[in-house]
Amino acid sequence: MQYEIVGGAFPVVVCHLVRGEQMKTESGSMAWMDPCMEMSTTGGGIGKMFGKAISGESMFQNVYTARADGMVAFGSSFPGTIKELRIAPGADIIVQKKSFLASEMGVELSVFFNQKLGGGLFGGEGFIMQRLAGAGTAFIEVDGGFVEYQLAPRQQLIVDTGNVLGFTGGVNLEIQRVKGAKNIVFGGEGLFNTVLTGPGTVWLQTMPLVGLAAAIAPYIPSGNS
Repeated sequence: MQYEIVGGAFPVVVCHLVRGEQMKTESGSMAWMDPCMEMSTTGGGIGKMFGKAISGESMFQNVYTARADGMVAFGSSFPGTIKELRIAPGADIIVQKKSFLASEMGVELSVFFNQKLGGGLFGGEGFIMQRLAGAGTAFIEVDGGFVEYQLAPRQQLIVDTGNVLGFTGGVNLEIQRVKGAKNIVFGGEGLFNTVLTGPGTVWLQTMPLVGLAAAIAPYIPSGNS
């Protein structure tokens, strides 16, 4: 499979497949394709469908099979970036929920729970995430742009939870309460941050969708205006 990412702030990944190759995607992500592409819809079983529902994904996936050499394009659902990830056996990658766009058939998608209960109760996006395992190329949607860091063993990075895009399986995620009553009340940064501890690779996103929505909300006319 060959691919190219085009479209600027509204990106699309165009995948060029040879006869017999397949790609899978969340329902509704296909932007355009050659007539030789054949689509089939699958849920993958009750267990997988339940896990997808918990992680915020569609319970069904579409599989595109090339009946001849051709292309199929998958579009991002919001302004930002599309990032490709190489998934290898034994080297799982954890990404934020709803970020999965498409992948080769060898990539397995499952729900990932943060083991720290506090992360679930207070950490928001940091509790339920997605695990990419298996082998192949996957594409994920990024809110805004992305930045990559390599963390050494026990090296830490403190991140606003919404800016966490993903990380390799060796990175540990914990939720940390902001210290100081004045910081909480007047700091405007919320009550909690995410602490990422190496070793491993960390990917951050520059404009969380929640932050973008909050920024433009004051400019949206209300029903009374």
